Amino acid sequence: MSCHEPATAELRKTALNAVHRARGAKMVNFGGWEMPLEYSGILSEHEATRTRAGLFDVSHMGEIEIRRPGALDLVQWVSCNDATELQPGQAQYSGLMTERGTFVDDLLVHKISDTHYLLCVNACNQDCDFGHIAVQNARQGYAAQVENAGARYSQLAIQGPRAQAILARLTRAPLANVRYYHFVFDRVSGVDCLIARTGYTGEDGFEFYFDPQYSEQLWSDLLREGQSFGIAPCGLGARNTLRMEAAMRLYGNELDETTTPQEAGLGWICRLSKGRFLGSDALARQKEEGITRKLVGFEMLDKRIARDGYSVFVASPPSAGRREAGRVTSGGPAPSLKKNIGMAYVPLEASAPGTRIEIGIRGQQAPARIVAMPFYKRRQ
Repeated sequence: MSCHEPATAELRKTALNAVHRARGAKMVNFGGWEMPLEYSGILSEHEATRTRAGLFDVSHMGEIEIRRPGALDLVQWVSCNDATELQPGQAQYSGLMTERGTFVDDLLVHKISDTHYLLCVNACNQDCDFGHIAVQNARQGYAAQVENAGARYSQLAIQGPRAQAILARLTRAPLANVRYYHFVFDRVSGVDCLIARTGYTGEDGFEFYFDPQYSEQLWSDLLREGQSFGIAPCGLGARNTLRMEAAMRLYGNELDETTTPQEAGLGWICRLSKGRFLGSDALARQKEEGITRKLVGFEMLDKRIARDGYSVFVASPPSAGRREAGRVTSGGPAPSLKKNIGMAYVPLEASAPGTRIEIGIRGQQAPARIVAMPFYKRRQ
């Protein structure tokens, strides 16, 4: 099963496409969507988000709504985390599973009520995820209502240490009382929104969902109110460097239909104790037998940059030099750390922090060292 858009498909556009172009954003194809890569530059947008605030159009993300009395049973069956632990107004990070215990996608599950859940899924996967969930709903006989609802939502993310102060100028929502991975329904600039304290940058911030017709209004109002705080419109380039520093996994890089939560260092979202779910038998078997590879973080030991897809070499006993053992899943500069970093799957025996590895760069093997993740932690 492949969830990627065909190369020939017409690019989808968010409701802010014309605004991005008018501001001179550099546009790229991302998951079948035409999205801004950068406005003022990736480094300056990265720095703005870490020190002040960044505003991101993430309307390409997909939304799937599940309703009716069978909703919880369906969410529990198709995802690996335990949604029974959620209260209304609470969200959780989870994985959408195959029967092999691998990722169809990773997602956020928002509990709106006992019979209503909103799933936020990755852009290129929305239609595939919807089909997968609908098939499982019918196969298991849950009789839930599953809606591919992406067209009804735009989504913005305001991230950074000044995010709350900026958003507070446009809403009466009790933002200070909204805990991490919780959400409220309120109005922003007079527009009805679901306001969630989540994000993909390693910073504090909010993501909010609303009717697409208000996209330009909210975008311009947030930039206006944030101007005195130093807010910057940001593209996917900075979003990628920010999430990589925070060691947040990306579907298609760290996660796909060949990787399991345990291999990806996400065992904490794999709740085998909740009972059977799609892929749980395979995951229980893997937990008992043990994993043979593990996702690790590494930092380069010279100035060279490890890019996505570069080969990873580890020691090959007995003293037989080094062997190719994997590929870089995500790699590049970490602007906040003044280092070059990356993530990769390596054999378990070569996964301990401090282990030396090498990255194949233009025919040479560049030295690197495995380090603990995340690479960056924000100041509380």
